[in-house]
Amino acid sequence: MFLKIACFVKVKEFHPDVYKGASNSDEIILRVIGAYEILLKHFQFESVERSSDPFEEPESEAFDIFVNELLCIGKGCSYSCVKRAPYAFSFTLESGTARVVSQGHVDDYQVQLAVGQCPRKCIHYVTSSQRIILQDVLQRVLNNPFDLGEAAFLESLISKAILENRRYQKPKRKPKSETQDVDWS
Repeated sequence: MFLKIACFVKVKEFHPDVYKGASNSDEIILRVIGAYEILLKHFQFESVERSSDPFEEPESEAFDIFVNELLCIGKGCSYSCVKRAPYAFSFTLESGTARVVSQGHVDDYQVQLAVGQCPRKCIHYVTSSQRIILQDVLQRVLNNPFDLGEAAFLESLISKAILENRRYQKPKRKPKSETQDVDWS
């Protein structure tokens, strides 16, 4: 809105009937309009980029599984998700913590038990785009374990995903409107 107003003010200022300067007013107006178009594209890209944050507005229901390996007890866990659902979870060789090995077990009762019975609450249901970002941040934390900022960022993203995924509502089905049985007289 402000961009449009600023452009309008400049075009009005350099209008051929108003502008009395030494430069060609038509050329100045073309430059102003060109700058307006460039800025408009830039701001539209930013607004699309902002609206596509998967942690602000999830694109679907949370069906993917993510394990926060920083909190996982691993092989010492009494309610081991790997023992409960070995087709969905496995232990990592590096740290011995649990990791998801396959997705798509939404309706599997054993996977749901593993998620619900985790004593450290380190297994979460997230959307696929959230999972990709969380795995990337987790990998950065594991590669640089002394960076507490990245670990805190991971925790905040998980918290935000949990909150927003609880708020997610399926798109409502549009009612069918039939005009055949309506008496228009």
